[in-house]
Amino acid sequence: MVKITRPTGQQRLLAVEVAFVVLFLAGVALLHVPAALMLGGVLGVVATEREMVRQAPVQPRRKGAAG
Repeated sequence: MVKITRPTGQQRLLAVEVAFVVLFLAGVALLHVPAALMLGGVLGVVATEREMVRQAPVQPRRKGAAG
């Protein structure tokens, strides 16, 4: 059995952000498709970097550690 929960505020904000980006890229694609593809690639990299930072914080190296 699957339990369905209500989305949190952060999940709602993410959904709204994604919707705005998709609508923006669709609008750009109506004018110039290659520009929309380039913007989509850049925004995808930015989104991936943001998620990586949010998921796994970087641990500082210990003094004297090899490598």
